[in-house]
Amino acid sequence: MKHPKTYYSVTLPFKERTLTLEGPISAQALNEYDFHEGLVAFRPPTQQKQALIGIADLPEGRINVVLDGNMIVGYVTFVYPDPMERWSEGKMENLIELGAIEIAKEYRGAQVGKNLLRLSMMDDAMEDYIIITTEYYWHWDLKGSGLDVWEYRKVMEKMMNAGGLEWYATDDPEICSHPANCLMARIGKRIDTNSIQQFDQLRFQNRFMY
Repeated sequence: MKHPKTYYSVTLPFKERTLTLEGPISAQALNEYDFHEGLVAFRPPTQQKQALIGIADLPEGRINVVLDGNMIVGYVTFVYPDPMERWSEGKMENLIELGAIEIAKEYRGAQVGKNLLRLSMMDDAMEDYIIITTEYYWHWDLKGSGLDVWEYRKVMEKMMNAGGLEWYATDDPEICSHPANCLMARIGKRIDTNSIQQFDQLRFQNRFMY
């Protein structure tokens, strides 16, 4: 499944300046932007920028960013699930994963993440996808935020809700390994019944679990 990537851009007032939220952006555009040194949740900033560049030009890959001038201070990625995860087992062309969302620490608290997800869902092509995200507490910035695991979970859930993603039950062992972990998903308006059934089969693979 290949969709044209329709570019969107909105502005967001932040303190005494204006942030630009835009995307999906190309690998070339990504390469030309500076990358905030505080974006370290998944890997060092230089490596993370290269990872985003690798996703940007994939047929299904989408990178939307938050810009302060010429600097990326936040981003969200959409890409097919990792081949090592159960979510790729069905080889569903209409299932993509919100793989990462990160906002530099000093830009949090102004609903930047929520607005980035709202921008992402402005694209009509998203109605042809089941979008999932797997939230694991060990990826969360508990120390930097000063929140406990349940407070952070509530923040993450509210942010994902802004993009239309809702909590879904699953028996995935990694998600079930801690009660704060969760699966969230958004089912596009044009998703057919067979695809929803396939998704349900991916969510529950242990038929003896009650």
